[in-house]
Amino acid sequence: MQRPEIQKFVGALRGQNARKGVFITASDYSKGARQFAEGLQDKIVLIDGEMPSDLMIDQGAGVTPEAAYEIKRVDSDYFNEA
Repeated sequence: MQRPEIQKFVGALRGQNARKGVFITASDYSKGARQFAEGLQDKIVLIDGEMPSDLMIDQGAGVTPEAAYEIKRVDSDYFNEA
């Protein structure tokens, strides 16, 4: 994703009097796009690459559990005589 797309996004946000935004892409951001977003007074979060899928997994959104594991520990009270 290149700087012009981020600039358009910022312009659209300002048109709605918004000062914060999240821009999500499955590709990567160019160095110029990142530098532009970092230099803004407004808060623009750039999410790219694998991050969307990592967030989906963390939040349980649009994913189905495939396996679960149970971890056990020894209960020492079981072995103590009363």
